[in-house]
Amino acid sequence: MRAVNLLPAKKDTRDARRQPNVVALGGVVAAVAVTALMAMWFLNVSGAVTERQSEVDTLRAELSAIPAPKPRDAGGDALATEKSGRLAALSAALGGRVAWDRLFREISLVTPDDVWFTSLQASAPAAAAADASAPATPGAFSIAGRTYSHDAVARLLSRLSIVPHLDDVKLEKSILGKADGRTVVEFTISAVVRSPGATS
Repeated sequence: MRAVNLLPAKKDTRDARRQPNVVALGGVVAAVAVTALMAMWFLNVSGAVTERQSEVDTLRAELSAIPAPKPRDAGGDALATEKSGRLAALSAALGGRVAWDRLFREISLVTPDDVWFTSLQASAPAAAAADASAPATPGAFSIAGRTYSHDAVARLLSRLSIVPHLDDVKLEKSILGKADGRTVVEFTISAVVRSPGATS
């Protein structure tokens, strides 16, 4: 019979020693690489911070070199006073203006279809004089026209009385007559033009 060795074969001790050295060497190389990358990143960041700090210092130096503004002179206050006076005068002038376009539009909206005007006269209220005891003169408003019945005149009177710019609307005359061969009612209505800003 042949002899068989059942014991495991002996490994080369040099291979066994090499294996742990390769792993340890790989770990050391990885640690050195990570440290080098971190150092490069730190140098880049610190360089950027240094650059930004130098920019801030330059801007601070430029800011300190700018001279302080001069104090406002009294002429500016006089100009502001004159401007506010002019604005007040303009507001007073515009506040005393009668909006004729609005007044005539309101009259046209309330006039019945079977009524027509033959004449219209209007004057704006006069402003009060510098003397406070003299009141403002109210504006006058007068309409002459025609229609087919006294009922239409009454409708016109009641509608004109609701126009916001007119006060004291009253019938001056209403006469039955003839025009172009037809029976018509000729009328005259007067009113007072309300002062701008006045309330009823």
